[in-house]
Amino acid sequence: MQRRKFIEQSLFGGAALLGTPELKNVEYARAFNMKFSPEFGIFKAASGDSLADQIRWGYDQGFRAWENTGLKSRPVSEQETISKTVQQLGMEFGQFVGTMTFEHVTFAGKDASAREAVLNDIRQSVEIAKRMNTKFVHNVLGMSDKKLPYDFQMANAIELLKRIAEIYEPHGIIMVMESMNHKTDHPGMFLHTIPQAYALAKAAGSPSIKVLFDFYHVQIEEGNLLKTLDYAYDEIAYYQLADNPGRTEPTTGEINYVNVLQHLYNKGYRGFMGLEHRTKKPGREGALAALEAYRAIDPKPL
Repeated sequence: MQRRKFIEQSLFGGAALLGTPELKNVEYARAFNMKFSPEFGIFKAASGDSLADQIRWGYDQGFRAWENTGLKSRPVSEQETISKTVQQLGMEFGQFVGTMTFEHVTFAGKDASAREAVLNDIRQSVEIAKRMNTKFVHNVLGMSDKKLPYDFQMANAIELLKRIAEIYEPHGIIMVMESMNHKTDHPGMFLHTIPQAYALAKAAGSPSIKVLFDFYHVQIEEGNLLKTLDYAYDEIAYYQLADNPGRTEPTTGEINYVNVLQHLYNKGYRGFMGLEHRTKKPGREGALAALEAYRAIDPKPL
C-alpha cells in the first residue's frame, strides 16, 4: 500500500472511532502548492527526534522539500542519510550554508587570509551540494568593515562574489545571499538590505550569484515587502520565512502571509520557501499549530 494512502485510511478509520481533532490531519496528506521546505526541529515534537523520521513525517503532512542550514557541520554519514531519505520520497533538498560568520569581516574586507578561507569553504560546499543533489548554497557575507567606506566594502564583496561564481558556475550551483536585519538580530552585518543584495547580484553578473529573500529580516529592516520583492524579483532565487515579532510560525505576528505568498505564487514562483523559525507554543501542540498555519497560508492554484 502506498504510504500516503495508508496514512489517509488510518486517519479516517481512527477519527471515526475517536472523534479527536487529529481528524484535521487527513487534509494534510495532500501536497502543499508552495514548496515549503522545513528545517529540522520545527516539527520534532510531533515527528520524533530521528532526522529520517522528521523528513518522513513531513512528507506525510504534504511537504515536498527540506533544508538544513547547519548541514555542513553534520558528519558525512548524517548528510547521506538526509539525502537518501529525501530522494527516496521523491522530495527535493534546498539550501545549506557553505560559509558563515557573525563575528569576522570576510566579504567586505581586504584581508587575504580571510578571503581565502571563504574560498576554501566554497570549494568544500561543492562536494556537499553534489552529495545532497541540490544546487543552492547559502553563503553569509560576514561583518561590515568599520574602517572602510561603504563603497570600498561593496567593491571588495563584488570581487569575491565573482571568484565564487567561477567555482560554482561549472557545477550549476547557485549561491544565495541573505540580507540580515540590524535592528533586532544581527547588528553590524555587512549585508542587511535587499537593495544592497540586489546591487551585489547585478554587479557579480552571474547566474550562480543570487539573492535569498527572507521575509522576516526584510520586514524588520525595510518593510514594504511586496514592492521590494517585485523590484528585486529577477535576482531572487530563494525565499525563507518567519513571522515578526518573535521569529515564530506564520499567523502569529504582523506579516500577512496569505497575501504575500499568493502574490509570489501568482508571479509564477515555484521554488523553495524555507521555514526558518521557532514555534509559538511548546511541544506537540506547537508543532501541530505550525503545521496548521502552513495550510492556512498555502497559496491557491491559479
